[in-house]
Amino acid sequence: MKELIAAVATQLVESPDAVSVNEIEQDDTIVLELRVAKEDLGKVIGKQGRTARAMRALLTAAAGKQNKKARLEILE
Repeated sequence: MKELIAAVATQLVESPDAVSVNEIEQDDTIVLELRVAKEDLGKVIGKQGRTARAMRALLTAAAGKQNKKARLEILE
């Protein structure tokens, strides 16, 4: 799941070297923290949050296949 989010985010931004994904397990949920360059933050979030919502939907589907819960947090 970490690789999936990293791959999607890398394709969206202009500074792919600045993309980092940190995976944290909390109880029965996997939390993925996505960090991008400050100037690329808008591209990852998208208009009215549509891109972020789509990434979260992909993450939920991937986690569901593994019978897990996952949450994406986009950090500055």
